[in-house]
Amino acid sequence: MKTVLAFGDSLTWGADPTTGLRHPADYRWPDVLEKELGGQAKILSEGLGGRTTCYDDHAGPACRNGAKALEVALASHMPLDLVIIMLGTNDIKPTHGGRAEPAVTGIRRLAQIVDTFPYKPRDAKPKLMIVAPPACVAGASGVPAAGRDIAESQRLGPLYRKLATELGHFFFDAGSVAKSSPVDGVHLEADETAKIGKALAAPVGEILR
Repeated sequence: MKTVLAFGDSLTWGADPTTGLRHPADYRWPDVLEKELGGQAKILSEGLGGRTTCYDDHAGPACRNGAKALEVALASHMPLDLVIIMLGTNDIKPTHGGRAEPAVTGIRRLAQIVDTFPYKPRDAKPKLMIVAPPACVAGASGVPAAGRDIAESQRLGPLYRKLATELGHFFFDAGSVAKSSPVDGVHLEADETAKIGKALAAPVGEILR
C-alpha cells in the first residue's frame, strides 16, 4: 500500500464554516480520497487551521508556519510516495500582505523542502502535487473572513499551475470542483470538501501506479 501525506490548513482539517468545528470524517477530502482509492493508499491528513505556506502567525494556539511543520511531518511519516500540498488561503490575509505572490513564493519553498529533505533511504523522495485551494467568495458580511481579497484568491490557481509546470510537479485546481461557502466566504461545506477527495482519486491513483 502506498502512503500519501495531505498537508494543508483548515480546508484539509475540515472546518465547518458555520460552527468552526470539524466535519465528520466521511466528508473530509483526505478521508474521501482514501476511500475512493479503494485500498491503494493510506492518506495521512495533516491539516491545521490558519496554516500559511512559510510565514509565522502567532495569533493561534499552535505554530502556523507550514515550512516549519512540513519538515516535521516528512520526518514523522517517511517513507512517503506522494505529498499533496493545499495552502495559500491564509497567505492572502491582509496581515500577510493580502497578495497572491507571497503564497506562490511559499509554495516554492515547500516544494524545495520536499525535494531536498534527507529522507531514509535517501532515494525515497516522494512525488509532489500542488493543489490550488478554492477561491474565496463574499461571506455573510459581504467580504470573505479576515478581510481576504477575492480577486487575489482567484489568482492562486493560475499562478500555482505555472509554478508546478516550472518545477516539474503535479498540479490540481480544487476550485474546479469545489466552491467556498457564502457563510464565511472561505471554508467549505461538507459536500464541497468531499468533492475534492472524489476528484483527486483519478489523478492521484495514476501518480501512484
